[in-house]
Amino acid sequence: MTGSGGERARHWQYAELPGVDLLRARYIRKAFVRHTHEHFVIAAISDGVEVFHHGGSDQYAGAGALALVNPDTAHTGRAGVPEGWRYGAVYPSPEVVAAIAAETTTLRGTPGFVSPVLDDPYTVRLVHQVLRATDEGNALAADTLLRVAVTRLLRLNGGSMPRREVRTAGARTAARARALLEERMAAPPTLEQLAGELGTGPFALLRAFRDAYGMPPHAWLTDARVRRARRLLDAGTAPSAAAVAVGFTDQPHLNRHFGRIVGVPPGAYQRERKNVQDPPREPFVPLEAWQRNRQLSQTYGTPGEGSRTAPSYGTPSGSGSPSDSPGSPSG
Repeated sequence: MTGSGGERARHWQYAELPGVDLLRARYIRKAFVRHTHEHFVIAAISDGVEVFHHGGSDQYAGAGALALVNPDTAHTGRAGVPEGWRYGAVYPSPEVVAAIAAETTTLRGTPGFVSPVLDDPYTVRLVHQVLRATDEGNALAADTLLRVAVTRLLRLNGGSMPRREVRTAGARTAARARALLEERMAAPPTLEQLAGELGTGPFALLRAFRDAYGMPPHAWLTDARVRRARRLLDAGTAPSAAAVAVGFTDQPHLNRHFGRIVGVPPGAYQRERKNVQDPPREPFVPLEAWQRNRQLSQTYGTPGEGSRTAPSYGTPSGSGSPSDSPGSPSG
């Protein structure tokens, strides 16, 4: 893990879980600026409290709760208590979540999370077990536990996300502005120039863009630059070259914004990606871990030490407890 002053973070991938990013971190003073993710955020809080602005208000996720953010949804992140917060997170792609939803739930359309915070210590443990399984090189357990966790969250807190339809003139203008910024990321126009090209006023464009994407154009551009820089780093581009390619002045400029959005420096991020691409070594799995993961694969996930029966993961019944097993979708 990289870090200083008691703060530590590791952002990585596991080759046997394609389409999923992984994170384990402890933050105290870290503050994430308003940003978005292309993937879902499933953050399982172990200790402390995270506060994140989402949907127009601050959300609080403490130990035993999950912070859940849908793709392309603007949000922030900071400590809610002086000691900060510690958490593990999985970031499955929309394609991964859609495939799981189609197999194990009755959701139709584009699946997503309804509430940004869910108190569910059991799923918090599942997320941390996914991370532990990747550490141990146990692909079967990691894949199984991830599917169980996502299924449970969708059945407890899932819904079909509405399609984003561009209806108003302001929304259409914002969409055109975003396309122009994507195209000219390395040398973007000023707000006045952008508004002039679109035949509107600067403040009208600012309001329309904020309404459509949850942040002003300059903040959205920084977020988009970091997204593109991540793709370049994944492809092996050096951080200094990636910085210039996406429009940052130099690598320190990229470092500052990358850390405030991704949570780790670009160099550490890229090293973890390189590790995934290296030829895999046969992992050493202690006997105790092998036996535990063998049981996990047989029971499709266990809630804790000593449990021998698989829990159910379904839509909450009238009593608030889940029904339906993940392997037996009702529709």
